[in-house]
Amino acid sequence: MFHQAKWNEPLIIERSGNGKRGHTPARPSDIERKIVGADAWNGVPKALLRNGPPPLPEVSEPEVVRHYTRLSQENFAVDLGIYPLGSCTMKYNPKVSEAIAQNPKLEKIHPEQDESTVQGILALMHRLDQFLAEITGMSRMSLQPVAGAAGEYLGALIMRAYHRSKGELGERREMIIPDSAHGTNPASAAMAGFNVVVVPSNDDGMVDLGALRKVVGPRTAGLMITNPNTLGIFEKNVLEIAKIVHDAGGLLYYDGANFNAILGKVRPGDMGFDIVHLNLHKTFATPHGGGGPGAGPVGVRKDLEKFLPVPLVSFDGKKYFFDYDAPDSVGKVTAFHGNIGVLVRAYAYILSLGPDGLKAVAETAVLNTNYVLSKILEQSKFELPFSRKRKHEFVLSAKRINEQTGVRALDIGKRMLDFGLHSPTVYFPQIVDEAMMVEAPETESIRDLDELVEAFLKAAKEAETDPERLRSSPHNTSVGRIDEVKASHPKTLTLKWNNPKTRGQTP
Repeated sequence: MFHQAKWNEPLIIERSGNGKRGHTPARPSDIERKIVGADAWNGVPKALLRNGPPPLPEVSEPEVVRHYTRLSQENFAVDLGIYPLGSCTMKYNPKVSEAIAQNPKLEKIHPEQDESTVQGILALMHRLDQFLAEITGMSRMSLQPVAGAAGEYLGALIMRAYHRSKGELGERREMIIPDSAHGTNPASAAMAGFNVVVVPSNDDGMVDLGALRKVVGPRTAGLMITNPNTLGIFEKNVLEIAKIVHDAGGLLYYDGANFNAILGKVRPGDMGFDIVHLNLHKTFATPHGGGGPGAGPVGVRKDLEKFLPVPLVSFDGKKYFFDYDAPDSVGKVTAFHGNIGVLVRAYAYILSLGPDGLKAVAETAVLNTNYVLSKILEQSKFELPFSRKRKHEFVLSAKRINEQTGVRALDIGKRMLDFGLHSPTVYFPQIVDEAMMVEAPETESIRDLDELVEAFLKAAKEAETDPERLRSSPHNTSVGRIDEVKASHPKTLTLKWNNPKTRGQTP
């Protein structure tokens, strides 16, 4: 049985002690004093010094190293084991990409440097734009968005700009979104000022074409969808979907969250999509989770290029430069030029794999996921709503297990932590009762996949023989079962450390 490291680790500020130092800088030399001024202290001009030290923890170097190492050992990570978090593509991240992104020449450049001094990174961004445009079937990409949701929001802004340019924005206020969509899709559409219209799934888990035809019309701005969809099912009627939306005067937006399933095999542009975003922190192997880092580049067809954020990186045959010549642009969507470290990792990842390697990613991811699915269905009481054929992920239902034993999908997910695995996504999408969304990316070996299957089977068996064990799990992690409602309530969260010696005193 897996046992996670457990430390009685206080906050770093609670390890603080007056006078402790992690590093003692040398006193400035006579030459340095002449350069920065006689009143300098440790090379810093007196005018820039604080009045008194900042209220930071005073700890030694070993204390800092041990503190954060212990915290890392109390957490699960993709470097420790399989991370079957459906819809997130939590695959192993190649260390060669990490090494390249941490090159000091990249780390020390600044976005406000003169263009002549950053030709290398501009060339990389320009080539990455071309790579991603070719991979998606788009004409041009903006690398600015720093997350998938940021890409969605930009896509919705481009739709606004497009309809405004045609004089139709006043009427086209509706964004159509499938009922199995990511939660960020309706949120992004609403933030951009659109009214969300939900279209249901049919019995095969795909968009109901009849229902779609009923809701499209002169008020339609567009449709946001991912393919394969959140159930892991490829929308085989995607060309018909595109025709229905386009005939109504709307645009088709591709959410790239599930792009790992089709990488190098088929392109959204060839399916009829007008706007696409990619999650570089998923498909293109940048570490993510816990809020970042991320990158959600957005690509568009040729006639929509003029609406992309400024600046784009262009090349005049002699030099690369930031191009601000875009009077119809929707403007900037993030500070400077996006998460450069993520862009560098994606560029290195694409070069290291090449076209054949990118195709192998999708093929292996689909193979892995369907292997796990078939094994679980053969030997357990989990059910698979909708079609049996899936791409990169599948959504099981623990409804029958829940009805027979009282054990919920959440309990099963918690129990899997005891086996040294991360839980799948639970209760999403909401169209599946007691949903467990599983993704087995291409980076996992057959042994990893078998361990994942075995964990599902053990948990399903224990639901029958020892349900209380599941309801009280996890048992082997650094933190046991928490009250999730209470933990997420704003009145419960304490985001500021209070010194117990001064607690209750007026600051």
